[in-house]
Amino acid sequence: MKFSTKAIHVGQEPEATTGAVAVPIYQTSTYAQEELGKHKGYEYARTQNPTRSALEECLASLDSGKHGLAFSSGLGATNTVMNLLSQGDHVVVGDDVYGGTYRIFEKVYRRYGVDFTYIDARDPANFEKAIRPETKMLWLETPTNPLLRLADIKALSTIAKSKKITCVVDNTFASPYLQRPLELGADLVVYSTTKYLGGHSDVVGGGVVCSDDSIHEVLRFHQNAVGAVPGPFDCWLVLRGIKTLSVRMREHEKNAMAIAKFLESHKAIEKVYYPGLSSHSQHDLAKKQMHGFGGMVSCVVRGGLENARAVLNNTKLFTLAESLGGVESLIGHPATMTHASIPRESREERGIVDGLIRLSAGIEDVEDLIADLDKALAKANQPALSR
Repeated sequence: MKFSTKAIHVGQEPEATTGAVAVPIYQTSTYAQEELGKHKGYEYARTQNPTRSALEECLASLDSGKHGLAFSSGLGATNTVMNLLSQGDHVVVGDDVYGGTYRIFEKVYRRYGVDFTYIDARDPANFEKAIRPETKMLWLETPTNPLLRLADIKALSTIAKSKKITCVVDNTFASPYLQRPLELGADLVVYSTTKYLGGHSDVVGGGVVCSDDSIHEVLRFHQNAVGAVPGPFDCWLVLRGIKTLSVRMREHEKNAMAIAKFLESHKAIEKVYYPGLSSHSQHDLAKKQMHGFGGMVSCVVRGGLENARAVLNNTKLFTLAESLGGVESLIGHPATMTHASIPRESREERGIVDGLIRLSAGIEDVEDLIADLDKALAKANQPALSR
């Protein structure tokens, strides 16, 4: 089965009793048992729910994985993956990482005795240098949030396997339509299903996909024991979003490419980050390991925060809001929004400067989107641009 067919059919066969084409929302907290010790595979809804089971089966298929697990948020998924670790373990992390991921690593798991080393994951040699005897996990985002840097998943996974280190890839920005890390050697894929998989800015959720039975067994235990599970309606919303993922991602990418090219030629813009541009330092790697370049574009506005604020406050179609991946276009300021939990000095060292803006290209008409940005950019302080 090809990707688009899987998205519509896997785990979503017509319901047996009525023939309902859409997976029903099984809005129940518990299930009747025929007699003591005998049931139909469902006991309590934190542990299992048929709507969630359908979503988990579909998620696994999209990433060419064996097992899928659904969670109440992307960070719920991250937290569960971190339960593979124990006190004293060490994690190597790509340094351009989502602010919420940084926060849970530094403010939660470091207190539990897990250590973290942040590296520039664009060079696999940096990972090899950071490995210690106690290193148990490599955590990557690729493309990264918000600088759209790439990591060579195949090369890094090969190193990790040789050292018996679990390789985890947060694939939220790409989605499984554009990149499938398990096929490149990763052990685990993590998603915020809030984003492209849900696709309509109306649900919060997370997902994990793997093929290793022993890893899945540990994750499934913690999914139930910790309890960060999504409700059946949330699962249904993500399933509904997945059905149109292929169509939406093609439009997101088309619009993002046009926007990136427009920004690259605009005098108000100092730098554009988009892996689809030939000017991107890792454009060749993007062509090699991705099936497209995605719907996210970041740029630095000349003149710093003052001019960035002028742009952020004056778009009409790009809504100023956190999150990404919905059908509507969003604009955000990483330094004060998604990455505010990272200390300023660390942010700026990584390139998350005050003038950085992050764009989630929706699926509106691209001419309207470019006109909206053009008008907002005209509000920037022109004297600052001429210096």
